Order: sequence, then structure tokens, then C-alpha cells
Amino acid sequence: MMRRALLCVSALLLASTAAAQEWDEYKNVNDGFRINFPGQPTITETTWTSEYDYTLPARVYAATRGAERYSVTVVDYAPIEPQALERRKKCPAGAEPCIGSELSGPGYWKHDVRGAIVYATTRFFERNAKVTRYHWSHQDLVEGHQLQLTNADLSRTFAFVGMHEMKLYVVEGTVPAGMPEPGLFQQSMGWVDANGNGIRYQTIYANQFYGLKQMPPPPRAGGGRGRGAGPAPYQP
Repeated sequence: MMRRALLCVSALLLASTAAAQEWDEYKNVNDGFRINFPGQPTITETTWTSEYDYTLPARVYAATRGAERYSVTVVDYAPIEPQALERRKKCPAGAEPCIGSELSGPGYWKHDVRGAIVYATTRFFERNAKVTRYHWSHQDLVEGHQLQLTNADLSRTFAFVGMHEMKLYVVEGTVPAGMPEPGLFQQSMGWVDANGNGIRYQTIYANQFYGLKQMPPPPRAGGGRGRGAGPAPYQP
């Protein structure tokens, strides 16, 4: 009996170790992020329709682990300004929404960028799900919104919506009812530069200011996920 019990414990430990080994850091330099996925994600090219009806290129990085589902949707807002300039050419003379202003940009493209996080978040509200938590948050000091939802089948979705360097990131982890929240996935979201190095700023990064080049971004403090983090030194 003791031998059987020991064999069962050993089998459970091996299964647990194998499951843990499924998780690995995935890094994508082109889209500037890193995150833990349970295995290599599949990549789907798609498009995203913005709040002001611009069609933007997007990629969905997705992976599953049993009934669990994980995805990162990355939307590139860089092409929005040239689209707005083309839209202005086709507008009736004096049409203010197409002409815009320095603050809004032609076709309100700057306002579209400023509201991208809010717009993407509202799309969660339109689902057949109950929002149980919604708050401001950040991942590695890049600001965003965080949500928790209970879906119609009682599975739970944990999401983060943020924006960095004119790219929108929609991070989703969904687990079956009764399962632990997908913290290993959600809390591992971070940023990388063109050389694949981790990014962490000294203060909060807000794309509506830094992505739109209203001001230079905050100085960096280290490689991300807490290393070298800290407030900027005070200079009177």
C-alpha cells in the first residue's frame, strides 16, 4: 500500500513539473513585448477597426493549455496619421471632423490614439459577461486598464489593455470555473526594445503623451519586471 502511495505521489510530482515546464517566456522584438506563454503561441495577422473607423494592422498571439486560453492582440496605430490625411482629401470643404485641429489632428486621429485604451476596454463591456473588477493599472510602468470578467459559462477572463510606442496591447487570459487566476501569464507582461532588451521606466509611461511625441519618454531604470526600478532622483 505504501509503495502504491509513493508511486502516486511521484506521478503527481512529475505531472506538476511537466505542466510547469510548459510555460516559457515569449519575446517578440517586432511588436515590442514579452510575456509567459504555455508553449509557442500561434500568430494570426488581422486588422483592427479603431473608434474613429480607421483600419489598422494587428496581430494576435494565442496559446491554449487544456481549457485555458491566452492571447495578446497587438494593434499598430502608426498608420493612422497617413490614413487621416487621405481622409481629409476626400472631405467636403469646411468639414470640421475631417479638417480637425492641432489638438485633434485631421480626422481626429490624435483623439483616436488618446482614447485607444478606453475604446478597447469598452469592447469587453459589450461581451456576454459580467465585469467583476475594473481599474487603472500598469505593466512594468506602462499604464493601462485592467479587468476581470465572469463569462456566461462561468469561466473567468483577466485582461489588461495598455499602449506603448503607438501600439495597443490587449492581453487576455481565460480559465475555466473554479481554476486559479492566470497570474503567471498576466503578471509577466513586459516590454522590449529593438534589440530585445527589457524596458522599464523610472516613472509611469503614458502613450497619449510619449507615443504622440508631446514630450520625451521617461528615463529608463533597468531591464523590466522590477530590475533596477525606482523613482527618478530628485533634482532641486
